[in-house]
Amino acid sequence: MITLEELKKLRLIHLCIAITFFTSGLTVNFAQLLLHIFLKPFNKQLFRKLMYYLCYSFYCQLVFVADWYAGCTMRVYMDAEDEKKYGGKENVLLIMNHQYEIDWLAGWMISDKMGVLGNCKAYAKKAIRYVPCMGWAWWLAEFVFLNRDYDKDKEIIAKQLKIVFSYPDPTWLLLNAEGTRFTPSKHEASVKFAQERGMTVLKHHLIPRTKGFTTSLPTLRGICPVIYDINMVFKRDEKVPPTMLSLLNGKAVEPYLLMRRIPLEQVPTDEKAAADWLQKLFVEKDRIIDSFHETGSFFTTSGVKEVPYKIYGPRLSSLLNFAGWATYSLSCIFYYLISSLLAANWVGLITALSVLGICTLHLIIPHDTAILICSLICFLTVYWLMGLAINKTQISKGSSYGSNSKKASTN
Repeated sequence: MITLEELKKLRLIHLCIAITFFTSGLTVNFAQLLLHIFLKPFNKQLFRKLMYYLCYSFYCQLVFVADWYAGCTMRVYMDAEDEKKYGGKENVLLIMNHQYEIDWLAGWMISDKMGVLGNCKAYAKKAIRYVPCMGWAWWLAEFVFLNRDYDKDKEIIAKQLKIVFSYPDPTWLLLNAEGTRFTPSKHEASVKFAQERGMTVLKHHLIPRTKGFTTSLPTLRGICPVIYDINMVFKRDEKVPPTMLSLLNGKAVEPYLLMRRIPLEQVPTDEKAAADWLQKLFVEKDRIIDSFHETGSFFTTSGVKEVPYKIYGPRLSSLLNFAGWATYSLSCIFYYLISSLLAANWVGLITALSVLGICTLHLIIPHDTAILICSLICFLTVYWLMGLAINKTQISKGSSYGSNSKKASTN
């Protein structure tokens, strides 16, 4: 008899998750579009309130995969008084290290526990908004999309931040100050850049690009009172790699997060001083991550005040939400199969059954090369779409940005 662990590795289960995710995504996109057309011109507050729930319903399906399906355990280190008094109750600018494929998902997991997942937003590349499902959801939810052209972006930032922080519920806005995901080649370029300019070399981060941060500060003051510095890490000897594929296979990973609350008034108002402040923050972040890898603790050699950790359990809402969307999505598939049969739509019926049939054969004969190839062909479209909406659309998707050591860190 097949075990639950083996069941989670089946391609058929992955296909069901993919179908649920994309069906719900397109449904949410359509509902978002209707809100933009029929509600936003007349009542922006109600529009943004409803947008929160639509985004939450879509995003938390991936939180379900991590929390319930894979059974991940997250340890969050945060001052207990700050967590009790402020957690999920204020507008926040998040500054997070950007090293892992699923660091964005770890951020979603903690924001879900804090009750702000539906209002999680980010600075993102403009091209992302054209990607189906996730990109469209972000576009319609009024994310800050940038061109990476400073003259254009400074106007976009000033305008869009006012919109982002006008939502009736607390909003968390993610700024990846490193500009791109950490890779060995980009780190090499970053090290060379720092050495040429007499800057402190970072071991675990790229030199932060300060223009987006300093350009945002004048608008943020008065509408966003605080920065959360998030230091997220996985143990180097972790047997399960921190990837979406690991989670889809039902393998748990264990992220460790140190969250520090920094009031925005601690950041200098002068642009150059604010840029220096951000550089020093990343030097400190580097010591924190280095301490964890060397000693197993964020605090031993970093000089940062030690705080206790808390393990947040999964929320029932993400389980019920996914169950509802799965029922809806898979019911649509079965309805299509039955209606195709009754209407003698043989092309549609045979195509759908072929995909499901090859999935089943692959489960029965997992080592048959021919069946594996057929399965991969059938799943190509689905996984390509998943790659676009989960990997490419996430901030975690690395680009060539930052690979050129000749570019200045403030560009």
